[in-house]
Amino acid sequence: MNYEELLDKAYDKLPKLKDSGERFEIPKADVTTEGGQTIIKNFVQIANDLRREPDHLMKFLTKELAAPGALKPPRAVFTARLTQKAVQEKIGVYVRDYVLCKECKRPDTKLVKKDRITTLVCEACGAKYGVKG
Repeated sequence: MNYEELLDKAYDKLPKLKDSGERFEIPKADVTTEGGQTIIKNFVQIANDLRREPDHLMKFLTKELAAPGALKPPRAVFTARLTQKAVQEKIGVYVRDYVLCKECKRPDTKLVKKDRITTLVCEACGAKYGVKG
């Protein structure tokens, strides 16, 4: 057998991967509506999973959803009727803008605020990007 045949044989014996290999998934929001209010029950858990301050995520969501809200750990309460899909989409936008590195696409980042400038610093590849507020 030549080298390529042996290599193919070895690859055939390797176990097949069951997932995409990506270890990061956007957390799912547990959203309920009570009257004219929308409650995200696992809000603080989402912020912790994203390694961000709950206040920063809350400020972003109130702007993006155009709904006043209050943080009442471990929940967030918005005084508007919002759908699960709308909330989840905005969390996805937050992850894209404030969590994932634009260079290596990894979630291993942190927000560093120096003076009045907020920078997204990637702990995996070392990239730095300026972000809004």
